[in-house]
Amino acid sequence: MSDVFIHPLAVVDEGAQIGKGTKIWHFAHVRGTARIGENCIIGKDVYIDADVVIGDRVKIQNGVSVYHGVTIEDDVFCGPHMTFTNDMYPRAFSESWEVSRTLVKRGASIGAHATIVCDTVLGEYCMVGSGAVVTRDVPAHGLVVGNPARLIGFVCKCGQPLREVVKEENGAVVMKCSKCEATVSIPTSDYDKVV
Repeated sequence: MSDVFIHPLAVVDEGAQIGKGTKIWHFAHVRGTARIGENCIIGKDVYIDADVVIGDRVKIQNGVSVYHGVTIEDDVFCGPHMTFTNDMYPRAFSESWEVSRTLVKRGASIGAHATIVCDTVLGEYCMVGSGAVVTRDVPAHGLVVGNPARLIGFVCKCGQPLREVVKEENGAVVMKCSKCEATVSIPTSDYDKVV
C-alpha cells in the first residue's frame, strides 16, 4: 500500500482493503473487513466498521462513523459529524439485534450533522441538508431538509438547485440547471412529492 497515505495516528486493521491514492487521517479507525476504494479522503476521527464498502473518490469528513450495513458508492460526500445508524430498535442489552442496511448512491452529498436513519436509500446526486434527519428514501437529485427530512426540490449533478422546468414528457419533468445548463429528467412521481 505504498500509494496510500495512512497517518501514523490512524488505526487500519489487518485485512482492510484500501484503494490507491486514498488518504486516511489521524485518529481514524478502519476495521479489517472494510473495503475502501481509490482516491478517497477519510478525515480525522472517522470510524469505518466491519464489512463496510466505500466506492472511489469518496470524501468522509471529520467525526463520521460508517457502521456495518452501510454501503457508499462512488463520488459521495459525507459532511462533518453526520451520522449513520444501523439498528431500527436499539437496546444496549439486546442479544438479537438485526442490521438494517443503508445505501448511499453515486454522487450523493450529506450535509454536516445530518442523521441517516437506517433502512434507507439515498438516490444518485441527491443532497441532504445540514442537520436533516432522513427517515425514508431520497430520490435521485432530491434535495431534502428538516426533521424529519422533507423533499423541497431537486439539484443538478453540479450541486446547484434546479428551478427551471423545460418540459414534461413520458412521465418525467425535465429541469435545466442555471449554472452548468445541464438538463435533468425527474420522474413525475418524485416531482409531485415536493412540499
